[in-house]
Amino acid sequence: MDLNNAILAISLLFSIWCATCVAQSSNVYNVKEHGALGNGKNDDTKAFQAAWDVSCVVEGNPTILIPKGSYLVGPLLFKGPCKGVMAIDLRGQLLASTNLNAYTENWVDFQYINGLVISGGGIFNGQGSSAWPYNKCPKKWSCKILPMSLVFSFVKNAKIKSISSVDSKLFHIHIFSSENFDIESVTINAPGDSPNTDGIHVADSTNVTITDATIGTGDDCISIGPGNSNLTISNVHCGPGHGISVGSLGKNSGETDVVGLTVRNCTLNGTTNGLRIKTWQSSPTLLKAAHFTYEDITMNNVYNPIIIDQEYCPYVSCAEKDPSRVQIYDIKFTNVKGTSSSAEAIKFICSSSFPCQGVILNDIDLHYTGDARGNKTTTSTCANVQGKSNENVKPNPCI
Repeated sequence: MDLNNAILAISLLFSIWCATCVAQSSNVYNVKEHGALGNGKNDDTKAFQAAWDVSCVVEGNPTILIPKGSYLVGPLLFKGPCKGVMAIDLRGQLLASTNLNAYTENWVDFQYINGLVISGGGIFNGQGSSAWPYNKCPKKWSCKILPMSLVFSFVKNAKIKSISSVDSKLFHIHIFSSENFDIESVTINAPGDSPNTDGIHVADSTNVTITDATIGTGDDCISIGPGNSNLTISNVHCGPGHGISVGSLGKNSGETDVVGLTVRNCTLNGTTNGLRIKTWQSSPTLLKAAHFTYEDITMNNVYNPIIIDQEYCPYVSCAEKDPSRVQIYDIKFTNVKGTSSSAEAIKFICSSSFPCQGVILNDIDLHYTGDARGNKTTTSTCANVQGKSNENVKPNPCI
Protein backbone atom coordinates (compact mmCIF):
# COMPACT_ATOMS: atom_id res chain seq x y z
CA MET A 1 0.00 0.00 0.00
CA ASP A 2 1.53 3.34 -1.03
CA LEU A 3 1.55 6.38 1.23
CA ASN A 4 -1.49 8.03 -0.39
CA ASN A 5 -3.61 4.90 -0.04
CA ALA A 6 -2.47 4.48 3.56
CA ILE A 7 -3.46 8.05 4.38
CA LEU A 8 -6.81 7.51 2.66
CA ALA A 9 -7.45 4.33 4.67
CA ILE A 10 -6.54 5.99 7.94
CA SER A 11 -8.75 8.96 7.08
CA LEU A 12 -11.66 6.63 6.32
CA LEU A 13 -11.22 4.77 9.60
CA PHE A 14 -10.99 8.07 11.49
CA SER A 15 -14.17 9.28 9.81
CA ILE A 16 -16.01 6.10 10.80
CA TRP A 17 -14.71 6.38 14.38
CA CYS A 18 -15.73 10.03 14.61
CA ALA A 19 -19.17 9.28 13.23
CA THR A 20 -19.58 6.61 15.90
CA CYS A 21 -18.47 9.04 18.59
CA VAL A 22 -20.91 11.67 17.41
CA ALA A 23 -23.71 9.12 17.27
CA GLN A 24 -22.93 8.03 20.82
CA SER A 25 -22.43 11.53 22.22
CA SER A 26 -25.58 12.78 20.51
CA ASN A 27 -27.55 10.49 22.81
CA VAL A 28 -26.10 12.14 25.92
CA TYR A 29 -27.97 15.18 27.19
CA ASN A 30 -25.95 17.14 29.71
CA VAL A 31 -28.19 19.27 31.92
CA LYS A 32 -25.53 21.98 31.92
CA GLU A 33 -25.87 22.29 28.17
CA HIS A 34 -29.55 23.02 28.80
CA GLY A 35 -28.80 25.83 31.22
CA ALA A 36 -28.23 24.17 34.60
CA LEU A 37 -25.67 25.95 36.78
CA GLY A 38 -25.23 23.39 39.53
CA ASN A 39 -24.28 25.94 42.18
CA GLY A 40 -26.92 24.90 44.71
CA LYS A 41 -28.52 28.35 44.68
CA ASN A 42 -30.04 29.01 41.27
CA ASP A 43 -33.16 27.09 40.29
CA ASP A 44 -32.17 24.47 37.67
CA THR A 45 -35.64 22.96 37.25
CA LYS A 46 -36.21 24.24 33.70
CA ALA A 47 -32.88 22.86 32.51
CA PHE A 48 -33.66 19.39 33.86
CA GLN A 49 -37.14 19.44 32.38
CA ALA A 50 -35.73 20.54 29.02
CA ALA A 51 -33.17 17.72 29.00
CA TRP A 52 -35.92 15.20 29.67
CA ASP A 53 -38.27 16.60 27.05
CA VAL A 54 -35.59 16.46 24.36
CA SER A 55 -34.26 13.00 25.22
CA CYS A 56 -37.65 11.35 25.69
CA VAL A 57 -38.42 11.59 21.97
CA VAL A 58 -35.14 9.94 20.95
CA GLU A 59 -35.01 6.25 20.04
CA GLY A 60 -32.34 3.96 21.39
CA ASN A 61 -30.69 4.66 24.75
CA PRO A 62 -30.67 8.38 25.50
CA THR A 63 -28.86 9.40 28.67
CA ILE A 64 -29.37 12.47 30.79
CA LEU A 65 -26.03 13.37 32.33
CA ILE A 66 -25.99 15.24 35.63
CA PRO A 67 -22.34 16.15 36.31
CA LYS A 68 -20.86 16.77 39.74
CA GLY A 69 -22.33 19.80 41.45
CA SER A 70 -25.39 20.73 43.50
CA TYR A 71 -28.59 21.35 41.59
CA LEU A 72 -31.57 23.05 43.17
CA VAL A 73 -34.56 21.55 41.38
CA GLY A 74 -38.19 20.69 41.72
CA PRO A 75 -40.78 19.73 41.59
CA LEU A 76 -39.95 17.68 38.49
CA LEU A 77 -42.23 15.54 36.32
CA PHE A 78 -40.47 13.07 34.02
CA LYS A 79 -43.36 11.69 32.04
CA GLY A 80 -43.52 9.15 29.24
CA PRO A 81 -44.11 7.26 27.18
CA CYS A 82 -40.67 7.76 25.67
CA LYS A 83 -39.31 6.34 22.42
CA GLY A 84 -36.19 4.80 23.94
CA VAL A 85 -34.89 3.29 27.16
CA MET A 86 -34.24 6.31 29.35
CA ALA A 87 -31.10 6.56 31.46
CA ILE A 88 -30.15 9.12 34.09
CA ASP A 89 -26.47 9.27 35.00
CA LEU A 90 -26.54 11.13 38.31
CA ARG A 91 -23.06 12.11 39.45
CA GLY A 92 -23.95 15.26 41.36
CA GLN A 93 -26.43 16.12 44.09
CA LEU A 94 -30.03 17.19 43.58
CA LEU A 95 -31.43 19.54 46.22
CA ALA A 96 -35.17 19.77 46.84
CA SER A 97 -36.72 23.16 47.44
CA THR A 98 -37.48 23.87 51.09
CA ASN A 99 -40.49 26.00 50.07
CA LEU A 100 -43.49 23.73 50.68
CA ASN A 101 -45.70 26.06 48.64
CA ALA A 102 -43.72 25.05 45.56
CA TYR A 103 -45.17 21.52 45.65
CA THR A 104 -48.49 20.34 44.38
CA GLU A 105 -47.59 16.74 45.21
CA ASN A 106 -44.11 15.16 45.09
CA TRP A 107 -40.55 16.24 44.40
CA VAL A 108 -39.37 14.02 41.49
CA ASP A 109 -42.07 12.06 39.64
CA PHE A 110 -41.49 9.40 36.97
CA GLN A 111 -44.65 8.34 35.13
CA TYR A 112 -45.66 6.02 32.27
CA ILE A 113 -42.15 4.90 31.32
CA ASN A 114 -41.17 1.54 29.84
CA GLY A 115 -37.42 1.18 30.27
CA LEU A 116 -35.59 3.33 32.84
CA VAL A 117 -32.14 3.22 34.44
CA ILE A 118 -30.96 5.59 37.18
CA SER A 119 -27.36 5.22 38.36
CA GLY A 120 -24.13 7.14 38.77
CA GLY A 121 -23.46 7.34 42.50
CA GLY A 122 -25.19 10.69 43.02
CA ILE A 123 -27.52 11.95 45.73
CA PHE A 124 -31.15 12.99 45.98
CA ASN A 125 -31.26 15.36 48.94
CA GLY A 126 -34.83 16.07 50.06
CA GLN A 127 -33.74 18.72 52.60
CA GLY A 128 -36.54 17.48 54.81
CA SER A 129 -35.51 18.82 58.20
CA SER A 130 -37.29 22.14 57.62
CA ALA A 131 -40.52 20.30 56.66
CA TRP A 132 -40.71 17.61 59.36
CA PRO A 133 -42.21 19.94 62.01
CA TYR A 134 -45.20 20.44 59.68
CA ASN A 135 -45.96 16.71 59.49
CA LYS A 136 -48.95 16.06 61.75
CA CYS A 137 -49.78 12.64 60.28
CA PRO A 138 -48.25 10.60 63.11
CA LYS A 139 -50.80 12.19 65.46
CA LYS A 140 -53.82 12.96 63.25
CA TRP A 141 -55.83 10.77 60.86
CA SER A 142 -56.65 13.79 58.69
CA CYS A 143 -53.46 15.62 57.84
CA LYS A 144 -51.61 17.36 55.02
CA ILE A 145 -49.26 14.98 53.20
CA LEU A 146 -45.75 16.28 52.60
CA PRO A 147 -44.01 15.64 49.24
CA MET A 148 -42.25 12.32 48.70
CA SER A 149 -38.78 12.41 47.15
CA LEU A 150 -38.81 9.87 44.29
CA VAL A 151 -42.10 8.51 42.99
CA PHE A 152 -42.38 5.94 40.21
CA SER A 153 -45.91 5.45 38.86
CA PHE A 154 -46.83 3.10 36.01
CA VAL A 155 -43.17 2.35 35.30
CA LYS A 156 -42.04 -0.91 33.72
CA ASN A 157 -38.62 -2.51 33.35
CA ALA A 158 -36.67 -0.16 35.60
CA LYS A 159 -33.39 -0.40 37.46
CA ILE A 160 -32.24 1.99 40.18
CA LYS A 161 -28.62 1.37 41.15
CA SER A 162 -25.89 3.01 43.21
CA ILE A 163 -27.65 6.21 44.19
CA SER A 164 -28.39 7.76 47.58
CA SER A 165 -31.43 9.46 49.06
CA VAL A 166 -31.08 11.60 52.17
CA ASP A 167 -33.51 13.53 54.37
CA SER A 168 -36.71 13.09 52.40
CA LYS A 169 -39.67 15.16 53.53
CA LEU A 170 -41.85 12.03 53.50
CA PHE A 171 -41.12 8.68 51.76
CA HIS A 172 -37.73 8.44 50.08
CA ILE A 173 -38.77 6.10 47.25
CA HIS A 174 -42.36 5.21 46.37
CA ILE A 175 -43.13 2.59 43.70
CA PHE A 176 -46.75 2.52 42.56
CA SER A 177 -48.50 0.38 39.96
CA SER A 178 -45.22 -0.68 38.41
CA GLU A 179 -43.65 -3.95 37.29
CA ASN A 180 -40.25 -5.53 36.72
CA PHE A 181 -38.53 -3.01 38.97
CA ASP A 182 -35.05 -3.59 40.45
CA ILE A 183 -33.43 -1.51 43.18
CA GLU A 184 -29.80 -2.35 43.88
CA SER A 185 -27.03 -0.91 46.04
CA VAL A 186 -28.90 2.17 47.20
CA THR A 187 -28.23 4.07 50.40
CA ILE A 188 -31.05 5.82 52.22
CA ASN A 189 -30.56 8.01 55.27
CA ALA A 190 -32.71 10.16 57.54
CA PRO A 191 -32.65 10.67 61.32
CA GLY A 192 -34.37 8.05 63.43
CA ASP A 193 -36.90 10.61 64.66
CA SER A 194 -37.85 11.99 61.22
CA PRO A 195 -41.59 11.30 60.73
CA ASN A 196 -42.92 9.05 57.96
CA THR A 197 -39.61 8.92 56.11
CA ASP A 198 -40.08 5.35 54.86
CA GLY A 199 -37.07 4.20 52.90
CA ILE A 200 -38.82 2.29 50.09
CA HIS A 201 -42.58 1.94 49.86
CA VAL A 202 -44.13 -0.42 47.29
CA ALA A 203 -47.83 -0.47 46.37
CA ASP A 204 -49.90 -2.17 43.65
CA SER A 205 -46.79 -3.50 41.93
CA THR A 206 -45.40 -6.81 40.77
CA ASN A 207 -41.93 -8.31 40.32
CA VAL A 208 -40.06 -5.83 42.49
CA THR A 209 -36.57 -6.72 43.73
CA ILE A 210 -34.60 -4.83 46.37
CA THR A 211 -31.01 -5.98 46.98
CA ASP A 212 -27.84 -4.78 48.72
CA ALA A 213 -29.45 -1.71 50.26
CA THR A 214 -28.43 0.22 53.37
CA ILE A 215 -31.39 2.03 54.91
CA GLY A 216 -31.71 4.10 58.07
CA THR A 217 -34.84 6.23 58.55
CA GLY A 218 -37.49 7.45 60.95
CA ASP A 219 -40.08 4.94 59.75
CA ASP A 220 -40.13 1.59 57.95
CA CYS A 221 -36.92 0.80 56.09
CA ILE A 222 -39.12 -1.00 53.57
CA SER A 223 -42.93 -0.87 53.65
CA ILE A 224 -45.13 -3.04 51.49
CA GLY A 225 -48.61 -1.71 50.89
CA PRO A 226 -51.65 -3.39 49.36
CA GLY A 227 -51.86 -4.81 45.85
CA ASN A 228 -48.36 -6.26 45.55
CA SER A 229 -47.20 -9.61 44.21
CA ASN A 230 -43.86 -11.37 43.80
CA LEU A 231 -41.55 -9.15 45.84
CA THR A 232 -37.99 -10.11 46.80
CA ILE A 233 -35.87 -8.33 49.41
CA SER A 234 -32.32 -9.50 50.10
CA ASN A 235 -29.09 -8.28 51.67
CA VAL A 236 -30.68 -5.22 53.23
CA HIS A 237 -29.16 -3.53 56.27
CA CYS A 238 -31.89 -1.70 58.18
CA GLY A 239 -31.52 0.69 61.10
CA PRO A 240 -32.50 2.97 62.58
CA GLY A 241 -36.13 2.62 61.58
CA HIS A 242 -39.28 0.58 62.06
CA GLY A 243 -38.08 -2.53 60.27
CA ILE A 244 -39.34 -4.35 57.19
CA SER A 245 -43.11 -4.13 57.22
CA VAL A 246 -46.06 -5.43 55.28
CA GLY A 247 -48.80 -2.87 55.75
CA SER A 248 -50.49 -1.25 57.08
CA LEU A 249 -53.30 -3.12 55.30
CA GLY A 250 -57.05 -2.79 55.56
CA LYS A 251 -57.33 0.94 56.13
CA ASN A 252 -59.05 1.95 52.87
CA SER A 253 -61.77 0.42 50.73
CA GLY A 254 -60.72 -1.11 47.43
CA GLU A 255 -57.38 -2.45 48.65
CA THR A 256 -56.21 -5.70 47.05
CA ASP A 257 -54.16 -8.70 48.18
CA VAL A 258 -50.46 -8.96 48.93
CA VAL A 259 -49.27 -12.31 47.62
CA GLY A 260 -45.72 -13.60 47.33
CA LEU A 261 -42.93 -12.04 49.42
CA THR A 262 -39.42 -13.30 50.11
CA VAL A 263 -37.11 -11.58 52.60
CA ARG A 264 -33.69 -13.16 53.06
CA ASN A 265 -30.17 -12.41 54.30
CA CYS A 266 -31.13 -9.14 55.98
CA THR A 267 -29.79 -7.48 59.13
CA LEU A 268 -31.77 -5.18 61.41
CA ASN A 269 -29.97 -2.99 63.93
CA GLY A 270 -31.71 -1.20 66.79
CA THR A 271 -35.05 -0.96 65.02
CA THR A 272 -38.44 -0.74 66.72
CA ASN A 273 -39.62 -3.74 64.69
CA GLY A 274 -37.92 -6.47 62.75
CA LEU A 275 -40.23 -8.47 60.49
CA ARG A 276 -43.71 -7.02 60.82
CA ILE A 277 -47.17 -7.53 59.32
CA LYS A 278 -49.68 -4.89 60.40
CA THR A 279 -53.37 -4.52 59.61
CA TRP A 280 -56.12 -2.20 60.78
CA GLN A 281 -59.21 -3.27 62.62
CA SER A 282 -62.66 -2.74 61.03
CA SER A 283 -61.22 -3.25 57.54
CA PRO A 284 -63.69 -2.00 54.90
CA THR A 285 -62.48 -4.63 52.40
CA LEU A 286 -61.85 -8.36 52.77
CA LEU A 287 -58.33 -9.13 51.52
CA LYS A 288 -55.45 -11.50 52.11
CA ALA A 289 -51.74 -11.42 52.84
CA ALA A 290 -50.22 -14.76 51.94
CA HIS A 291 -47.20 -16.80 50.87
CA PHE A 292 -44.46 -14.93 52.71
CA THR A 293 -41.01 -16.38 53.39
CA TYR A 294 -38.54 -14.82 55.83
CA GLU A 295 -35.20 -16.58 56.10
CA ASP A 296 -31.63 -16.02 57.31
CA ILE A 297 -32.35 -12.83 59.24
CA THR A 298 -30.12 -11.25 61.91
CA MET A 299 -31.62 -9.09 64.68
CA ASN A 300 -29.41 -6.81 66.76
CA ASN A 301 -31.22 -5.22 69.72
CA VAL A 302 -34.59 -5.08 67.91
CA TYR A 303 -37.67 -4.27 70.03
CA ASN A 304 -40.21 -6.47 68.20
CA PRO A 305 -38.14 -8.96 66.19
CA ILE A 306 -41.10 -10.98 64.84
CA ILE A 307 -44.56 -9.45 65.00
CA ILE A 308 -47.99 -9.81 63.42
CA ASP A 309 -50.25 -7.02 64.64
CA GLN A 310 -53.85 -7.10 63.44
CA GLU A 311 -54.88 -4.42 65.91
CA TYR A 312 -52.60 -1.78 64.43
CA CYS A 313 -53.26 1.76 65.64
CA PRO A 314 -50.50 4.39 65.34
CA TYR A 315 -52.50 7.01 67.26
CA VAL A 316 -53.34 7.48 70.93
CA SER A 317 -56.66 5.76 70.25
CA CYS A 318 -58.59 4.45 67.23
CA ALA A 319 -62.36 4.32 66.82
CA GLU A 320 -62.22 1.05 64.88
CA LYS A 321 -62.91 -1.90 67.18
CA ASP A 322 -64.23 -4.67 64.90
CA PRO A 323 -61.75 -7.46 64.08
CA SER A 324 -59.51 -7.03 61.06
CA ARG A 325 -60.81 -8.54 57.82
CA VAL A 326 -57.34 -9.20 56.43
CA GLN A 327 -56.69 -12.95 56.19
CA ILE A 328 -53.05 -13.82 56.84
CA TYR A 329 -51.81 -17.29 55.90
CA ASP A 330 -48.77 -19.30 54.76
CA ILE A 331 -46.14 -17.25 56.59
CA LYS A 332 -42.76 -18.92 57.18
CA PHE A 333 -39.96 -17.72 59.46
CA THR A 334 -36.69 -19.69 59.15
CA ASN A 335 -33.28 -19.09 60.74
CA VAL A 336 -34.03 -15.80 62.47
CA LYS A 337 -31.39 -15.13 65.12
CA GLY A 338 -30.11 -12.39 67.38
CA THR A 339 -31.16 -10.17 70.25
CA SER A 340 -34.39 -8.51 71.29
CA SER A 341 -34.56 -5.27 73.29
CA SER A 342 -37.95 -6.39 74.68
CA ALA A 343 -38.81 -9.54 76.58
CA GLU A 344 -41.53 -10.38 74.03
CA ALA A 345 -39.46 -11.45 71.03
CA ILE A 346 -42.30 -13.14 69.10
CA LYS A 347 -45.76 -11.59 69.02
CA PHE A 348 -48.69 -12.83 66.95
CA ILE A 349 -51.90 -10.86 67.58
CA CYS A 350 -54.25 -12.00 64.83
CA SER A 351 -57.87 -11.33 63.95
CA SER A 352 -60.56 -13.18 65.90
CA SER A 353 -62.75 -13.20 62.77
CA PHE A 354 -59.99 -14.31 60.38
CA PRO A 355 -57.29 -16.07 62.42
CA CYS A 356 -53.79 -16.34 60.99
CA GLN A 357 -53.22 -19.74 59.40
CA GLY A 358 -50.16 -21.68 58.36
CA VAL A 359 -47.66 -19.64 60.38
CA ILE A 360 -44.40 -21.65 60.58
CA LEU A 361 -41.43 -21.08 62.91
CA ASN A 362 -38.23 -23.01 62.16
CA ASP A 363 -34.78 -22.52 63.71
CA ILE A 364 -35.47 -19.32 65.63
CA ASP A 365 -32.94 -18.14 68.21
CA LEU A 366 -33.86 -14.80 69.82
CA HIS A 367 -32.67 -13.63 73.23
CA TYR A 368 -33.75 -10.68 75.37
CA THR A 369 -30.88 -8.32 76.17
CA GLY A 370 -32.33 -7.82 79.66
CA ASP A 371 -33.78 -5.08 81.84
CA ALA A 372 -32.27 -2.98 84.63
CA ARG A 373 -33.00 -5.73 87.15
CA GLY A 374 -31.13 -8.34 85.16
CA ASN A 375 -34.19 -10.16 83.87
CA LYS A 376 -33.42 -11.83 80.55
CA THR A 377 -36.44 -14.11 80.22
CA THR A 378 -37.58 -14.13 76.61
CA THR A 379 -41.23 -14.82 75.75
CA SER A 380 -43.63 -15.31 72.88
CA THR A 381 -47.31 -14.34 72.67
CA CYS A 382 -50.04 -15.73 70.42
CA ALA A 383 -53.69 -14.88 69.87
CA ASN A 384 -55.91 -16.31 67.13
CA VAL A 385 -53.07 -17.98 65.24
CA GLN A 386 -52.75 -21.48 63.84
CA GLY A 387 -49.40 -22.92 62.84
CA LYS A 388 -46.46 -24.99 64.00
CA SER A 389 -42.84 -24.81 65.12
CA ASN A 390 -39.93 -27.19 64.92
CA GLU A 391 -37.94 -28.23 68.00
CA ASN A 392 -35.32 -25.53 67.53
CA VAL A 393 -37.23 -22.38 68.45
CA LYS A 394 -36.22 -19.95 71.20
CA PRO A 395 -38.06 -18.44 73.00
CA ASN A 396 -40.49 -21.26 73.65
CA PRO A 397 -43.05 -20.97 70.88
CA CYS A 398 -46.77 -20.47 71.44
CA ILE A 399 -47.70 -22.33 68.23
